[in-house]
Amino acid sequence: MKTHYIHPDEKLTFHRVFEVFKGNYNLALSQEAKERIKRCRNYLEEKTKAQNQPVYGVNTGFGSLCDVKISHSDLEQLQENLVMSHACGTGDEVPQGVVKLMLFLKVQSLSYGHSGVQLQTVSRLVDMYNHDVLPVVYQQGSLGASGDLAPLAHLALPLLGKGEVNYGGKRQETEKVLKSLKWEPIVLKSKEGLALLNGTQFMTAFGVYSLVKLFRFSQLADVTGAIALEAFDGRIEPFMDEVNRIRRQEGQIKTAEIIRQALEGSELINREKQNVQDPYSFRCIPQVHGASKDAMNYVARVFSNEINAVTDNPTIFPEQDLIVSAGNFHGQPLAIALDYLTIAVAELGSISERRTYQLLDGRRGLPSFLVAKPGLNSGFMIPQYTAASIVSQNKQLATPASVDSLVSSQGQEDHVSVGANPPTKAYRAIHNLERILAVELMVAAQAMEFRRPLKSSPYIESFLKEFREYVPFIENDQVLYKHIQRALDFAEEVKISLPDGLVQGI
Repeated sequence: MKTHYIHPDEKLTFHRVFEVFKGNYNLALSQEAKERIKRCRNYLEEKTKAQNQPVYGVNTGFGSLCDVKISHSDLEQLQENLVMSHACGTGDEVPQGVVKLMLFLKVQSLSYGHSGVQLQTVSRLVDMYNHDVLPVVYQQGSLGASGDLAPLAHLALPLLGKGEVNYGGKRQETEKVLKSLKWEPIVLKSKEGLALLNGTQFMTAFGVYSLVKLFRFSQLADVTGAIALEAFDGRIEPFMDEVNRIRRQEGQIKTAEIIRQALEGSELINREKQNVQDPYSFRCIPQVHGASKDAMNYVARVFSNEINAVTDNPTIFPEQDLIVSAGNFHGQPLAIALDYLTIAVAELGSISERRTYQLLDGRRGLPSFLVAKPGLNSGFMIPQYTAASIVSQNKQLATPASVDSLVSSQGQEDHVSVGANPPTKAYRAIHNLERILAVELMVAAQAMEFRRPLKSSPYIESFLKEFREYVPFIENDQVLYKHIQRALDFAEEVKISLPDGLVQGI
């Protein structure tokens, strides 16, 4: 089994996260991480013994109860009570892949030695990751203010032998699983519950997981757009490097390059055109797809920073003899970025559906709804309805959540990011985008058959040949939902070998 060593001095990249995640690596703490965790814990214990003044979350209550002093004999109970009382999640379960990523990122954050946790607590989180003991976590319940309190409480419950986990292919009581593995519950010490619950790992895991999917779907959007352009008998001039470079927008320049590369050697794109210009959904692919790429790059940079961050509270600096109560857990940087990402996703879907509509309109030598005997056959009329309905939902999901704020904890937490809503919205919108693109691909591939015997580029022809192994040409009306599902299967499995134009080093 391959092992990834978590080292606090080595930057974690998106590439490495998913190499570890998809490659079935085990996690392990480096010696430096172990030393930092132990050093911070020892400092905290000595500090609290040597002074009697209140330290938030260590010997006080939480939130608006921050002025309530807790006796030394009750400090362990205080931390257990915190985890239990905050496990108030509800709604749909967080996908198990995202939960596993949450464990990874929580261990990474605690490894920097600023959180005051016991080494055995972090080691148990590593064991849970390695043995696929995945806590049952719910999508609703977090304000993204003191971090992801409710989701992270559910992530932490199994440390205490409480809650439920997914293990061995089924949902089980944690107590039963711990006994089968011969693991004793962890007894939390001062500050540990707060370190486990304060943090942004729910938001971050959802965001990273969604971004990696979107990187792929952004590439797919460019390829389907290129096929649709060919099928519509569109023009190549709007994709010239000269015209795009003078706009000076990086994503636009890269998108135009990708389309040119995809269509290199095409008979269709190079033949004489009867139409002076194309509708915006074709002509402005570089501008629209490019803007979404630029948004993705910005969001990727935000999350690249966050996966290497300490986001709990209070923060401990043993070398400086400091314990600081601050606000690194606040989810606003992620919430704003994820709202931005969802807007970018919605626009990729919106322009895709418009291309689908144009291909079905009976223009430029294509039959209405791309089928013989329109009227007797409805052809691809209703798949466009399907795509349009999903586009509408994505527009609703793109309404920003990060501008909302609700007062909580008797006014102590008077501004919150509502940061758990943007990642779940983005996750849903990205899966919606995949369906919109699958419909466009079905329609564009169908339209291409009416351009025969002319051929597209070798790349596009190879892509379409592979697609036809999943979805056939439709001569007369059929039940189409199974074909849409097969197009989705293709979208998940096909290798897209074009440059993606995304930031380096993430």
